[in-house]
Amino acid sequence: MNLWKRMGAAALAGALALSLVACGGGGDSSAPAGSTAGGGSSTAAETTGSKVLNVMVEVEVASLDPQLATDGTSFEVIADYTDGLMQMDAEGAAVPAIAESYEVSEDGCTYTFHLRDDAVWSNGDPVTANDFVFAWQRAADPATASEYSYMTSDIAQIKNAAEIIAGEKDKSELGVTAVDDKTLQVELNVPVPYFLSLMYFPTFYPVNQAFYESLEEGTFGTSPETVLSNGAFILDSYEPAALSFSLVKNPDYYDADSIQLDGLNYQVIKDSQQAFMSYQNGDLDIVKLSGDQVDQVQGDPELSVQGAGYLWYLTLNMAEVPALANQNMRLALTHAIDRVAIVEDVVKDGSLATYTAVPPQFATGPDGSDFSADQTMFSDVCSDDPTKAAEYFEAAKQELGTDTFTFDLLVEDTTESQNVAAVIQEQIQTNLPGVTVSITVEPKKQRVEDIQDGNYEVCLTRWGPDYADPMTYLNMWITDNNNNYGKWSNPDYDQIIADCTTGQYVSDAAARWQAMYDAEKIIMDEAVIVPVYTKADANMIKSNVTGIEFHPVALNRVYKNTTKG
Repeated sequence: MNLWKRMGAAALAGALALSLVACGGGGDSSAPAGSTAGGGSSTAAETTGSKVLNVMVEVEVASLDPQLATDGTSFEVIADYTDGLMQMDAEGAAVPAIAESYEVSEDGCTYTFHLRDDAVWSNGDPVTANDFVFAWQRAADPATASEYSYMTSDIAQIKNAAEIIAGEKDKSELGVTAVDDKTLQVELNVPVPYFLSLMYFPTFYPVNQAFYESLEEGTFGTSPETVLSNGAFILDSYEPAALSFSLVKNPDYYDADSIQLDGLNYQVIKDSQQAFMSYQNGDLDIVKLSGDQVDQVQGDPELSVQGAGYLWYLTLNMAEVPALANQNMRLALTHAIDRVAIVEDVVKDGSLATYTAVPPQFATGPDGSDFSADQTMFSDVCSDDPTKAAEYFEAAKQELGTDTFTFDLLVEDTTESQNVAAVIQEQIQTNLPGVTVSITVEPKKQRVEDIQDGNYEVCLTRWGPDYADPMTYLNMWITDNNNNYGKWSNPDYDQIIADCTTGQYVSDAAARWQAMYDAEKIIMDEAVIVPVYTKADANMIKSNVTGIEFHPVALNRVYKNTTKG
C-alpha cells in the first residue's frame, strides 16, 4: 500500500515535459489576493501563545544564506521568511508569489516576471527586480563558492551562467535583467520544462543588495539583525548552530491577512525518544518519529505518514580508496545490504526500500508514469542478495590481490542514521567475510563538509529532489559536479546528460525520458552509489493543528496556511 501523498509538482513537471519545446505566447497568472504592505519596519510579536507552532527538526540549520544553503532544514527556515518569484501551492505546483504575473516567449527561452507592488522587505524597502539580479549573480559568481551554482547553469540554463561559473565571463553578463524596479527578464539557453518550479527553490530567492553590502563581510544570515524578510514570518531569534530559534508573523507581508500563526518555535532534537517525550508533554506540536516510536503510535489519529522524497544512499570514495575504485567490490557492497530489513525493522516509518539511483514517486513522465515505478529493473546489479554479493566479492578479491578490507562508514549524529549504519555494518560484515566496517559519527554539517572535501571512505548520505524531474538526481554524477562525492567520471554518461539538457533531446520528451533511463543504467551498472531507502516521515501532529503542507520536492514543509486552534 502506498502511504505517500503524491505530489502535485510531479504532475506539473510531467505535464510540462509533454511539451519540452517552448510554451507559446504569454502565460499569465495572478498571485493570491493579500493585504497591502506598509512601508515601515516590522514589529515583532511575542513568540509564545496558543497560535505559535512548536516544531522539531533533527539537525541544526547549516546556513541562512539562500545562495549558500544546501540542506533541507536550512531551506525550510529560509522559506519561512522569504518568498521567491513563485511559491508552492498545497499540491506542490508553482504559483505566483513575489511575481504577480509572468509571460513566456514563444520559443520558451525568455521569461518576463512582473513583481508585486506591495511586496516589501522587513526594513521597509520595496522588493525590486534588482534584488533577484543581485542574488542570482551571487549564486553564479565563483567568488561566492555556491555549491548550488550549477542550478543557474546546468539546471535553469540561464544565459552565460556556465561561462560565469567557469570564470570566462563576468557575473554582470548573467542573462537576468532588471528592466525596471518591478520587471525582471530572464534569458535561457534552451527551454526548461520545469523552470517555474525552480523559482520556489531557495537558491533563486532575492537578496536586498544595499542591506547585504551594509553588513560586515561574512555576517549575512548569522542573526536576526543580518537577514531581511519579505515572507510570511520574520526571524526573531537565531544564532549559528542554535538548538532553538524562533520566528514571528510578518505584519507587512503582502498576504499577511491569510497567515493564521503568530509564529514558529523550532527545537533541534536529534534523539527520537526525547522528541517523542517532548511531544507527549505538550512542548512540541509536530515531531518526526522512527523505529520503535512508530510502533507505539500505530492507529493514533495524530500519526501522519508523508513521503519526504529523500534518497538515502551510500557514496563511495573511488578517488581515494583503491578497493572502492574496484567495480566488483562496489557491486558486492550493493548486494550485501538487506534494504527491506532496514525499512521494516529499523526505520519503520513507511520509508521504501530502494534499488534505483532515482527514487520513486516524485517525477512523472510524458506518459504519466512514475520514472522509478519498477524497482526491479536493475536487479542484476542491485538487490538484497548475499549470494550475488559473495560472487562479486570473490571477483574483487582476485582483482585486488587481497582478501581482507577495512572501510570506515561516516554517518551523522541522528538516532535514525546511527541505527541504520549499525545494521549496514552488521549486514556487510556478515555477508562479506573479510570486510570490516568501522563507524564514524559526526554532526551533519561536518559530515557534509567531509564528503564534499573527499575526507571519507563510505558515507551514508541523502539527496532530496530540488525539482520534479529525474535530472535533479542524474545531474549529480556528471564529471566534476560538486555533489559527485565519489569523483566518478564517465564520458558516455556526461554526453547523455548533455543531450537531455541542451542537446538533441531537449525538444523530444519521450526520447529525453528514455535517455535518462539509459543514464541511470550506467550509474547502477557501475555501482556509482548504493541506494538504500527513500524516506518517509512518520509525523505526530497535534489534533488542533491543520494546514501544514508536506512536499517531497524542494521544500518538505510549508507553514503559510497552517492554523493552530
